[in-house]
Amino acid sequence: MRANIFALGSLGLAILASSCSAAVPSKQAPKPVAQQATPSASVAAIAPKPTPFIGKFRLDRAPEQGSLIRGWAPANTRSLSMNGRALEIAADGRFAFGVGRDAKGSVAIVAVTTDGQRIAEALPIVPRAWKIENLSTLPKQSLPDPEFNRRRPGELAQINAARRRINFAQGWRQKFIWPAKGRISGLFGSQRIYRGEPGSYHSGVDVAGPTGAGVVAPADGVVILAAASPFTLEGNLLMIDHGNGVNSAFLHLSRIDVKQGDAVVQGQRVGAIGATGRATGPHLHWGMKWQDERIDPQRFTGPM
Repeated sequence: MRANIFALGSLGLAILASSCSAAVPSKQAPKPVAQQATPSASVAAIAPKPTPFIGKFRLDRAPEQGSLIRGWAPANTRSLSMNGRALEIAADGRFAFGVGRDAKGSVAIVAVTTDGQRIAEALPIVPRAWKIENLSTLPKQSLPDPEFNRRRPGELAQINAARRRINFAQGWRQKFIWPAKGRISGLFGSQRIYRGEPGSYHSGVDVAGPTGAGVVAPADGVVILAAASPFTLEGNLLMIDHGNGVNSAFLHLSRIDVKQGDAVVQGQRVGAIGATGRATGPHLHWGMKWQDERIDPQRFTGPM
C-alpha cells in the first residue's frame, strides 16, 4: 500500500495520512455516546504517580515529538492550557496532552488557580530523527480514482463524527499494551521523498501478522466507530476512545468483534488482523491521536 498512500497528500487521509505495508523492514458540538465506559477493576491502581516528575506540572516525560505527555495540575487549579489550548483536568488533577510529529519550539503550560494565581512553565520540545527514504527516480503517484473521490467524503464524515463523541473512559491513564504481537513492519513518522517532493508521513505503527490473529484493546475505552463495511483506505476500521482526547484507530481488520457504544477493557479482544482496504499484506495499522495531534503508540507501550 505504500506506493498508493504516500501519493494521496491532503486528499483527506483522516487516519492513514501515509503508508501501511506488511513488508517494510522494521526498525465542537460534542455528542455523547449512549453507553458510558466502565473502567476496569484495576483503574485505581494503573496510574501511579510517574517518577521522576518533570517540572512544575510533574510531567511523566519530557515533551517530545509524537508523544503523549501526562501530568498533575497544581492544587486548586481552575483552568489549564498548553500553548493556548485548553486542557481537561480530571477530578484528581491529572491531565494529558499530545505533541505532534513536526512540533517545534516549546510547550508553554499555564495554570490559573481559584485564588487567581498564575503558574506557568515553558519546556523545550525534544526533536526526533525520523526514517526518511529518498526516491530520486520515482515520481509521486497519481491522484486516486473517481470511485475514491466519490466515497471518501462520506467516510471522513463518519471518522470526524466519531471523534466528536464524548465518553467517560479512563484508559488514557493506563500504561498501554500492544493490541497485537508480531514483527513491526512500519514506523510512525517514516516518510518518502519522491524526486524532492515529500509524501505524507506514516501516521501509525504497523504490526505484521496472519489474517485472523487477535487484536485486543490497548487500554480501557468506548468504541466510537465500528465500520459497517470496509472503507476505501482503512478497510474494516475500528476506533476506540480512551478519554481525555486520546483515541486509537485500528485499520485493515479482517473482522470487528465489538459495536459502536460498547465499553471495552484493556486486553479484551476487539477484532482480528487482516488486509482489507489498501494494504499489501495482512497487518495491523495502529494509529493514535490526542485531539487533532497524531502521536506514536510505540512511545508509551514499551517493548513488545
